[in-house]
Amino acid sequence: MTEQKRTTPRKQAAPTSGPPSPRQASETWESLFRAQVGVMRRLRQDPAFRELPIGEYDVLFNLSRCATGWTRLNELNQHLLISQPSLSRMVDRLESKSLVQKRPAQNDQRGVEIALTEEGRALQRHIGTSHVQRIQEVLAPVLTAAEMEQLKALTDRINTGLDHAG
Repeated sequence: MTEQKRTTPRKQAAPTSGPPSPRQASETWESLFRAQVGVMRRLRQDPAFRELPIGEYDVLFNLSRCATGWTRLNELNQHLLISQPSLSRMVDRLESKSLVQKRPAQNDQRGVEIALTEEGRALQRHIGTSHVQRIQEVLAPVLTAAEMEQLKALTDRINTGLDHAG
């Protein structure tokens, strides 16, 4: 007769008030980062990104959210995780594909503003529809609607805190 090992489920530490420890902050960051990497790997597999790489789609998506339709290149760069020179080259590629248009900045002729063309707007909507479906397919099996609301509230709070921190 073999002896079976009994395992006791690990108790989770009770939440404490006050600031998190450096270790807790580090572990939380690592978990958030790994989740983002895993989700992005799955999203990149969407066949819609054969039409346009996900990085270029991200530029179109961010431009679609501009209230006036136009934004300065440096303002757009604040929403992306690429360098200013890389963004400039990407915008040139998108312009050569007739997906974006550029003009001198209205308030400062040294700056550049960009906007979606009608073709760029149509492609963004087309890929966006597939992309949203893929996000649903990736997240819905692991998070409930309430958990998604909670996660969004937490990440919104992080973003607001970062915005206020400068």
